[in-house]
Amino acid sequence: MKSVLNFVFLILIIPNIFSQQRKLTASENLKNAYDIQDSVMIKTRDGALISAIVVRKKEVSIPKPVILQYTIYVSDNDLKSLKKAVDNDYVGVIAYSRGKRFSPNEIFPYENDSNDVYDVIDWISKQSWCNGSVGMYGGSYNGFTQWAACKKMHPALKTIVPYVANRPGMGLPMENNVFINPNYEWSFYVGNNKYLDTVAGNDRQRFRRMQFKWWYSGVAYSKMDSIDNCPNRHFQRWIKHPSFDEYWQKMAPYEKDFAQINIPVLVIDGYYNDSQNSSLYYLRELQKYNPNTNSYLIIGPYGHFGTQRGGSAVLNGYKVDANALINTSEITYQWFNYILKNGSKPEILKDKINYQVMGANEWRCAPSIEKMSNDYLKFYLTNIKSGKFYSLNSKKPAKKNYLPQEVDFGNREISNNDYYPDPIIRKEIDTTNGSVFISDPLKEPLLVNGPFLGEIKFSCNKKDLDMGVTLYEVMPDGSYFHLAYFIGRASYAKDITKRILLKPEKTESFYFSNTHLISKQLSKGSRLLITLNVNKNAFSELNYGTGKEVSEETIKDAKESLKIKWYNDSFIEIPVWK
Repeated sequence: MKSVLNFVFLILIIPNIFSQQRKLTASENLKNAYDIQDSVMIKTRDGALISAIVVRKKEVSIPKPVILQYTIYVSDNDLKSLKKAVDNDYVGVIAYSRGKRFSPNEIFPYENDSNDVYDVIDWISKQSWCNGSVGMYGGSYNGFTQWAACKKMHPALKTIVPYVANRPGMGLPMENNVFINPNYEWSFYVGNNKYLDTVAGNDRQRFRRMQFKWWYSGVAYSKMDSIDNCPNRHFQRWIKHPSFDEYWQKMAPYEKDFAQINIPVLVIDGYYNDSQNSSLYYLRELQKYNPNTNSYLIIGPYGHFGTQRGGSAVLNGYKVDANALINTSEITYQWFNYILKNGSKPEILKDKINYQVMGANEWRCAPSIEKMSNDYLKFYLTNIKSGKFYSLNSKKPAKKNYLPQEVDFGNREISNNDYYPDPIIRKEIDTTNGSVFISDPLKEPLLVNGPFLGEIKFSCNKKDLDMGVTLYEVMPDGSYFHLAYFIGRASYAKDITKRILLKPEKTESFYFSNTHLISKQLSKGSRLLITLNVNKNAFSELNYGTGKEVSEETIKDAKESLKIKWYNDSFIEIPVWK
């Protein structure tokens, strides 16, 4: 009996021992497969030091193309992403923004990346393991640094794949010259230490309390860090530049800088990415200044983080179409193989613009953003009642009239402009202030394709105001589907680089086009709905309209309410495919 038990024990234990040995061998082989240099220091032209990690395949001496990530985020996943580059037969390099990881310099988000990434690429191109070709990829800040690398093109940079790229000064920390709050807490997350301050970054309640304390106190926006009881030098640095001035312009390509960008570019973005307008700004400017550049866009129903991982089955409560989910990483390496190794073009790239149609469960393509649509539906914001709202009418009103609105900036019990698309589908929208305009029911299904635009005509008793316009589909069941939105400052409507104050009581025109691109199949019987409002809430800068520096205005500047007339020859244009 004892021998039988011993035999059974051996049968059970020996395969387990072999299994453990196999795991150890596989782990050892994996460890031995990579040559990892994790403490590389690269000196810039002005004497700063950039911390980097280089990963290569062991015992391979043949020069390879290099895949570079340039980031302000120091993450535990960095080595994994570098090994993936090696597994795809590249050399993997990740370099960290000045001041991060082992860099002894100060941290200034955005400010030095353009010059520093050029120096990093230059250093890479001179290494024996580089074949002279560098490709870059990554999302958000990593998307921005790729465009920053194109401010002055290095000949070794052969392609970039930016996802949801930020354009500092245009998206975050301000959108259309209105400072919004997310970058306030982010500056602590990336700027407090050499790695990431996860304690500050995860303390959402701290920053939410701070925002509402600021809101109810009525102090100047510039005093936000006093309320937080923690100096925020990056925030203070940013708010000194409310115009899109040289401070922001020098961080990434601007105007004619785009003419020199002649490398292939693949942009990946989402309809509900908060920084979509800055991400697509780069693509629009590239097409404007260098239309022959080999550039592509993949876009679908994704948020900021979802885009970087290929989407989520449910986005802000909305169940996305099954075929909308993609493999962002796989497409990225297919692209690198296509450009750097003469491989096949990724199958998803049927044309320059490749987009998923929400509600239709299909992908479509177009040669440009403009050619996503072949018509525009023009609607006037009339003063004619249509049920509980006003009529969104295709005919220009015969007689000029207006809708009045009064905004008391001293009243903190009322917020205006609930524009954020979370949830995407809602049972009700806020109609307690602002004006709401609705169309007649659609007589047939309609494909909304592209970014909407418009011109708002108004007069007011102040020298400035911040405006919000939101576009919804009112579905046949009465629920509201958030399509896109715009917020912006009236004094920068004509020129984002120069503030031009309003003349009180004079009719002004606020033309806007920098809205969020969308593709959505609308149902027969649906209606289009527009909300028009003054931006007044706890989540962004508050413009009292005095004409002073907005970040310095306080509740003492709210003595006189804003009185505004929205004229009925204002209109919006919605791009459609017929």
